[in-house]
Amino acid sequence: MNNETGLADAVDEFLDRVGNTIEPLRDEVFAVSGDELRHKLIIEAHNLSAAFIDCDDRHSELEILGFMEALGRYLPDLMPADLTAADVREAKLLDKKKAWLDEPSGLFRTLVRVDAKRGSQYSSVYYEHAMRVAHTVISLDEYTSRLELSAVEQFRSMLLRSIKSGGVSGNAQSAMGAVGDAEQGIDPTIDLPPERPIDELLAELDELIGLDEVKEEVKLVAALLRVQQVREERGLEVTESSRHLVFVGNPGTGKTTVARLLAQIYRTLGVVERGHLVETDRSGLVAGFVGQTATKVNETFDRADQGVLIIDEAYSLVRGGEKDFGREAIDTVVKLVEDRRDSVVVIMAGYPDEMAQLIDANPGLKSRFPKTISFPDYEDDELLKIFEIIATKNHFQIDDSAREAVSAFFAAADRGKGFGNGRAARNLFEAAVARQAVNLSAMLENSQEVTDEVLTTLSGKDIPAPDEVQALGD
Repeated sequence: MNNETGLADAVDEFLDRVGNTIEPLRDEVFAVSGDELRHKLIIEAHNLSAAFIDCDDRHSELEILGFMEALGRYLPDLMPADLTAADVREAKLLDKKKAWLDEPSGLFRTLVRVDAKRGSQYSSVYYEHAMRVAHTVISLDEYTSRLELSAVEQFRSMLLRSIKSGGVSGNAQSAMGAVGDAEQGIDPTIDLPPERPIDELLAELDELIGLDEVKEEVKLVAALLRVQQVREERGLEVTESSRHLVFVGNPGTGKTTVARLLAQIYRTLGVVERGHLVETDRSGLVAGFVGQTATKVNETFDRADQGVLIIDEAYSLVRGGEKDFGREAIDTVVKLVEDRRDSVVVIMAGYPDEMAQLIDANPGLKSRFPKTISFPDYEDDELLKIFEIIATKNHFQIDDSAREAVSAFFAAADRGKGFGNGRAARNLFEAAVARQAVNLSAMLENSQEVTDEVLTTLSGKDIPAPDEVQALGD
């Protein structure tokens, strides 16, 4: 199979699947003949393909040849049979085409309006096959650039935002299921929940408070995996890259939550079969006697087989003296990361400086963990949102005085190393509930009425001052 034929297949599928799906709209909505509707779709596929070829301002030979093969047979006047790649460059047929990706096309906007009115799914069919064209275009070259991955992700997000803002229900982005807590030492015989669509997982990622740069990095990881998948399907060479990651940041910044979602993304994209998350730390890997540490590490990898293993505070493995077995654990981890690279994805997590020192000090880790994702501390307003979410999940509401008190608490909190972030918000909530119980007891002792609303509302007097709560988030 030639490199360029993959795009021809993706374009044909777009024309056939989308065309057959929207055919019932031809007379009433588009008011065109069958040939005219087909031509409208050909132009759509042309613009889509050209825009992704141009998205990195680089038009390679393979991209141009693939584009000519895929669209030239449908647009012979624009691309005659004797046209060459050099002719395309000279005529600048692909220049300044990436602007087409800046907003939804007129055809797509029409399908969204129809779906919102009728409860149909025409826009979702367009979305599915347009994304296949997009992924195929950027898979034409062996190396996929960050610019190309970003363009695909921005296009994907734009289409889904249009579907959502257009009032369409029942599409992939609307099925927002909750994710259960990860199990440490999961039993591989236990059935896992059904595999979730990639767009549902990325939509859940988007709903997390803050973490904009983290979300972007995870989406680029997902996009690259999808492009590699397309190349494999077409029998093309895939540049092997490590899927293992380093997460750096203070406690409570969402590292485990993101790891859990990433595990499910890996499952959906076929990287691992089960997609469960196993959490461990030094105590789960290091034993106290000679020969036991390697066994303990192997057992942990066994539990994480076909899933993701996150090692928290990984730098602590090399903090002991010469007789400490932490270094044996690191050596075993390095070996297993290589031996089981097709069955376990490993994430090493911890404070930024310490993790940088760990990776730099061990060449085996540096080559196997080339990508680091940084998790910043939450801003005060983000911590307030997290506090509100925790309260809602626990069937509490908070009034304005409580919001002011929570904001003041975090504004005065010490943001030094080890600040608890999301954990601090949870601990503050628990301290507030305990303080509310004391306040309610005083009301009952004074024969004051305690209504259901009072029982389930946190107010300013229930929020402790910063100096009244020690080590929040520890």
